[in-house]
Amino acid sequence: MPIRLCVFDAYGTLFDVAAAARSAAAEPGAEGWAARWPTLSANWRRKQLEYTWLRAVAGAHVDFWQVTQDALDWALEVERLADPVLRQRLLDLYHELAAFPEVPGVLAALKARGMQVAILSNGAPPMLEAAARSAGIAPLLNAILSVEDVGVYKPHPSVYGLVGTRFGTEPGEVAFVSSNGWDACAAAAFGFHAIWANRDGAPLDRLPGSPAHVLPDLGALPALLAKG
Repeated sequence: MPIRLCVFDAYGTLFDVAAAARSAAAEPGAEGWAARWPTLSANWRRKQLEYTWLRAVAGAHVDFWQVTQDALDWALEVERLADPVLRQRLLDLYHELAAFPEVPGVLAALKARGMQVAILSNGAPPMLEAAARSAGIAPLLNAILSVEDVGVYKPHPSVYGLVGTRFGTEPGEVAFVSSNGWDACAAAAFGFHAIWANRDGAPLDRLPGSPAHVLPDLGALPALLAKG
């Protein structure tokens, strides 16, 4: 079945989730905590994901902006950074996350081939729209799909079902790309042609489904999809 549509996870796949803490650490006045930004960023991201999974299991959904704030509060407390100005700065920067360097060219190449391109993310729509605008990739997207339309986080199958509802595609017509191994596995189990952008060189998760391809980043994606 030919691929008609390429769908991307957003955070960590298109957008660099470490960019907020990295940028804040480089600003004047950050000298007291700047050396700890990688740990702060890693804890923020880890708790962000954990809270989505736990809320999905508990049936206690809140949007990803609330999850992002809760996770940041936890990460700041670990570092003993009780600074409301820093907290607000980090949240502001999360709306302005940079795209990874290869992303604009990859999306443009896919569009030039006539392929539709979309995001499917845990993110709340205002967050995703702001990040896409800030990164300059909004004009390259046919749609931004959010879990808010089903009220549960990935990897619930209803999230992946949003793609077919929006585009009228069968799962086998969709290439789904994520930097999260668990997301790529779940997408493969759903029936997508899943591609794992394994930016961290991590081992494959032991979960149902297995990605069809593993790439170190998105650079080779247009050539891969051109092969059919």
